[in-house]
Amino acid sequence: MKNKIVNKIFAIILDAIAICGVIYLAYFATYFNKDIAIIETNILAITIFALSVAFVLIITLAGFRFYQTLIEHFGVVESIKLVIVTVIMFALGYIVSLFIPANVLPKVNFFAFALALVTLAFILPVLRITNRVIKLFTTRMKSNMKAKINTLLIGAGAGAKIIIDDTRNNKNNASIVKAIMDDDPNKIGGYFSGIPVKGPISEIATVIDYYKIEEVIISIANLSKERLDEILGYLENCDVQIKRLPILSELDGVHDMKVVKVEIDELLGRSAIKLDNHETNTMLGGSCVLVTGAGGSIGSELVRQIYNAHPKKLILFDIYEHGVYALQQDLVKLNRESDNPVDFEVLIGSVYNLDRLEGIFAKYRPNYIYHAAAYKHVPLMEDSPMEAIRTNVIGTYNVALLADKYQVTKMTLVSTDKAVRPTNTMGATKRFAETIIQYFASKSKHTQYSAVRFGNVLGSNGSVVPLFSKQIEEGGPLTVTDPEINRFFMTIPEAVSLILQSSIYAVGGEIFILDMGKPVKIITLAEKMIRQAGYIPYKQIDIVFTGLRPGEKLYEEVLLDVSKHKKTANSKIYIEETEKVMPIEEEIKTISQAFHLDSNDDIKKLLASVITTYEPDLDSNK
Repeated sequence: MKNKIVNKIFAIILDAIAICGVIYLAYFATYFNKDIAIIETNILAITIFALSVAFVLIITLAGFRFYQTLIEHFGVVESIKLVIVTVIMFALGYIVSLFIPANVLPKVNFFAFALALVTLAFILPVLRITNRVIKLFTTRMKSNMKAKINTLLIGAGAGAKIIIDDTRNNKNNASIVKAIMDDDPNKIGGYFSGIPVKGPISEIATVIDYYKIEEVIISIANLSKERLDEILGYLENCDVQIKRLPILSELDGVHDMKVVKVEIDELLGRSAIKLDNHETNTMLGGSCVLVTGAGGSIGSELVRQIYNAHPKKLILFDIYEHGVYALQQDLVKLNRESDNPVDFEVLIGSVYNLDRLEGIFAKYRPNYIYHAAAYKHVPLMEDSPMEAIRTNVIGTYNVALLADKYQVTKMTLVSTDKAVRPTNTMGATKRFAETIIQYFASKSKHTQYSAVRFGNVLGSNGSVVPLFSKQIEEGGPLTVTDPEINRFFMTIPEAVSLILQSSIYAVGGEIFILDMGKPVKIITLAEKMIRQAGYIPYKQIDIVFTGLRPGEKLYEEVLLDVSKHKKTANSKIYIEETEKVMPIEEEIKTISQAFHLDSNDDIKKLLASVITTYEPDLDSNK
């Protein structure tokens, strides 16, 4: 703040000296070949007149905020405005001087005045850009002594101008823009701020090789995600760092134009699925909704989207207090800022504690249940199969049992693609949970049960994306189990929108499936994450292969078979044909014997006796 004031005072003093100086120049030009003694005799009057003109002109310039304009941003437009104001005010000063008696203030001839005016109109802008020119020159001198990063920009527009200016003016910016790519034929072959424009963008690999590019910055600020995906596809096999300007909707303010890294959820390999939640908002509005596992990745997003439906009561139930506490604080903030706050309760407990659950059902009488509480980590559940059964099977049975007893309108189970022909404990227990839902759907007279089955969720707790992010932050390497392993991916909002919208279609016992597109190779995902973090795969950050983990599949089961699965009103949601529903009361008794077994292999064999499609990975040492 102190420096700003000093700079303004310094600018005013320089302007005053320049104004007074050109007025003296005008008098010397008028009387130099006539009678120079007139100036000496009237020096005081001339000085007072000069100071008066300087005072009025400086006040005028201040009124037009010229002293608030940052020197770094003083350009052509500001210079033109300054010249116009100077000409007008200086001309008025000259006209005023004509009415002052000659014995008080000597007259200045018109040509001398014109000379002074031209000189002043030149000096005032120059005073403002001199510092900028010097700074630019010294910055370039210093930057030329440093190692530079050959940079290519995509998009010859306003965003490119911002980046180019920063590379030229910012001594800490190590980038040097070698070329710009654009698809506009009117720009291709020309120059933008002195930099050649190449194109089309689809030929970017050739330009990268020619200029030995190390860094690509996508400088189109308002770029659609679909177009961004297309451009990133061109760069997939190029060993370059990738950055971009944020899209306009991501900016905090008008001047927030920093370069950011590309986000991984922009690289699903498909466009994000947009699901209309209007019907679910209508269904849930004014109801009591219970979300189990509310503190988890899916559970917390369920809570946030259900919150927007404005239920009468929202109950958050979870055994993990840290996650659900953080969510509680978010909801408290939302309620504080909202004109229509939502009444919610945060309750701690486990779904396998039947007494705790029944107390909640008896007190709150929920209308809708979204059952997301589960153990989901495949390798961990291989080592603790009994706990997977306790939560994923017995916990689901308890919730479904109470939903029927307390006449809940709908219960929706969050399931997984790993329930299809499971090879691991987690998948088998989730398949068991699906059979529980279908069983209660066949016998309940009050409750409509359904399950939603989907693949891996980008960014969820325990997913590969947070793991890769952490490994990149630590400098690598990234660990991939097998170069051929692939998975289906979706975003958390997509998954939750599916869950909510599927519950609308539920009549009883359906397993809903999302059309998730094509599977993505994990190795491809790892390489893209490295590039978009600003590094080059295998050179700056390595990728190592660790081998498949217990219970892990190389290829994920294909969720969707349009020839077998029934369509819904939503083109992205299908229903799996229901198999013959079998009573599961005896199976629950059978699986409960797992709590008395010591061997993990024995527990898995017991689970396989109930879920016949389960092929356990047995280890005689456990």
